Amino acid sequence: MQNRSCSLDYIKQYKSFISSHYLSDGVRITAGIVLPAIILNHFNLLPVGIVVSLGAMSVSITDTPGPIHHRKNGMIACTIINTFMALFTAMAAPYPWILGTLLLVSCFIFSMIGVFGSRANSVGVSALLMIVLNMTNRYTGWDLLIHAGYIGAGAIWYMLLSLLLYSFRPYKLAQQALGDCIIATADYLRVRAMFYEKDVDYDKTYQRMMELQVTVHNEQNLVRELLFKSRKVIKESTTTGRTLLMIFTDTVDLFERIMTSYHDYKALHDHFEDAGILERYRQLIQELANELDEIGIAVKSGRISEETGLLAAHIEDATTYFNQFRDEHRTAANVDSFISLRYILNSIGDIAVRIHTLHLYTAYDKELVQKKARPLDYEQFISHQPIDWKLFRDNLSFSSNNFRHALRISIATLTGYIISLFFPLGHGYWILLTIIVILKPAYSLTKKRNYERLVGTLFGAAIGMLILYLVHDNQWLFVIMLILMIGTYSLLRTNYMISVIFMTPYILLLFHLLDTGNFRALIIDRVTDTGIGSVIAFLANLVLLPAWEHEQVNHYMLDAIKTNAAYFKTIAGAFIGLPATNTEYKVSRKNSFVALANLSDAFSRMLAEPKSKQKNSTALHQFVVLNHMLTSHIATLSYYVKPFADKLTSKDFEPLIQHTTLKLQSAAALIEGTVIETLPDNSSGNQNPVQQKLQSLLQARRKELQLGIEKSDTRTLLSEFKPVADQFNFIDNIASDIGKVSGTWPNK
Repeated sequence: MQNRSCSLDYIKQYKSFISSHYLSDGVRITAGIVLPAIILNHFNLLPVGIVVSLGAMSVSITDTPGPIHHRKNGMIACTIINTFMALFTAMAAPYPWILGTLLLVSCFIFSMIGVFGSRANSVGVSALLMIVLNMTNRYTGWDLLIHAGYIGAGAIWYMLLSLLLYSFRPYKLAQQALGDCIIATADYLRVRAMFYEKDVDYDKTYQRMMELQVTVHNEQNLVRELLFKSRKVIKESTTTGRTLLMIFTDTVDLFERIMTSYHDYKALHDHFEDAGILERYRQLIQELANELDEIGIAVKSGRISEETGLLAAHIEDATTYFNQFRDEHRTAANVDSFISLRYILNSIGDIAVRIHTLHLYTAYDKELVQKKARPLDYEQFISHQPIDWKLFRDNLSFSSNNFRHALRISIATLTGYIISLFFPLGHGYWILLTIIVILKPAYSLTKKRNYERLVGTLFGAAIGMLILYLVHDNQWLFVIMLILMIGTYSLLRTNYMISVIFMTPYILLLFHLLDTGNFRALIIDRVTDTGIGSVIAFLANLVLLPAWEHEQVNHYMLDAIKTNAAYFKTIAGAFIGLPATNTEYKVSRKNSFVALANLSDAFSRMLAEPKSKQKNSTALHQFVVLNHMLTSHIATLSYYVKPFADKLTSKDFEPLIQHTTLKLQSAAALIEGTVIETLPDNSSGNQNPVQQKLQSLLQARRKELQLGIEKSDTRTLLSEFKPVADQFNFIDNIASDIGKVSGTWPNK
């Protein structure tokens, strides 16, 4: 069974990759780069074709997933900048000191524009690569302008190709990104299922859960950008656009519902470890994840997903088993534990219903979408990054991580250039390419990229040698090179090491086809230059104005506390007669999820730093886990708003809401290094009215069970009030724990 499960996973991964935008990107980029060279080679203009292809390759770097007008603006900016940088570099190439100065200044400016967002950063990286790849050119007179014109022509060709392909399938990228978002949600759900395993490792499971929460956030953010910033989706009422919006909003709701599945897992294992019911729950949750995988793949490929019908039958079997198990083992002492088991099963059933709805959406039924469409102010869910030069000026400070990164990459690249001048290296510009590609603003990202680049180059070089040793026909070598190119550009954003393993032999085959000289010397140059560039990047990352996570993590901690506090107040207001609008609720939820993902990501980066720089990592780990628990319990509380808020609305909740909010404000103040009002002791614990009412209901119900009374008004009220009261008390207790951890955190 295990082998079959693994094979099914591989089949799903294959289907997911084949229908993904990563493969589409790889094919598009490969075609955009290769076609100019092939066409011009037919007219005996291969040297011109290579230059045009270089222009196409440079602009493809900025053609990352996003709203079409952002992609178009990025490619236009890249075309203009790269054309001029090719001209300036060719003019400066004969003069090492001028070229070195151009390289230094350009590295700083084009790294600093990263303050305007990831697309601006990709424009900067493309410009730097254009400089490096033109450093060895020697042109004079009109040839300078002609060469730059070829670069610009290649860039325009690629941009037109990309926009043309988009016009044929305007919704395809959104479908593919949305499918990836659904599959990431399924992976997150599988990690949640691990909490029901026997002898579960809670620390490792929490760590994996935090990592996947970051992944889900990134996928949701991409889909949000693609859908909410697209006029075609928001303004035009096409069935496809409206369906994609509904699938996405329901997927985000589903993710929140999955987060509501948090319970006191240790207590559940203490009571039911050997009973077998937790294993049944785990298997059901795995089935839910498998259903989501099928929906994700269907959305990506544009087909209708099919339900097997087995999930509903298995949930019904589990319900029957639970009822029998409860009747046989329930006592007055463990009645509250069985209430928790019941709500877990209800949660699984609710998630199954939501998944069924997602299955229906994949048919793109116009009537269904119109029936279920819910109005939202989509503008509030997206962020804008205007090109404001005040932001650029404000970051010209050593306190800015962007500024320090720009200085770091400028100095490192200039060092690599000087080394390439004084040592007889066959392709010295590969040193600079390595430095530019490897160096990232965060130490952990640079360290990871450095390792992947080195290992990928070594394996790729070995593969390249093997191919050239076994295959001697240039036509077959060209076909193999195309396959390697597609692999390179398909995996560049998802698995950099494998991408480099494809990239290295692709480059070696390219040089071999252009010049059938000593490919062994070419391989040695590639490995040597990559090694030198990696060493320079590593040293620069370590000693040149390094930015450690412990220096900037306070910002993420504060954001997590404040957004969780706002999320809690939005949800809790419904229980005191102050319900929030649907948009207010969803905006507060989105802000909380984003802040939590950013905090988790910062902690993961810290763990990749040297041990000596992982300051207060134990306390930060506890803080991150507590905030995950807090967000989960708030999400759980939100689930009870619709069925119970109107029935249970009471001023009894006000003291607990105020006290919890004050605890979170106090925790934020401790991290900031300020002091706020001391918390009153008599507003929490067993003294609060909510806890008093819960204890009263539990005692009354235990007495009824002792008297053999199965059904009563007390039972109904307890089943409604207990889960709500539990969540309020859980949230209040976690807020206290966050305050304790915050009190130990250094604020300077």
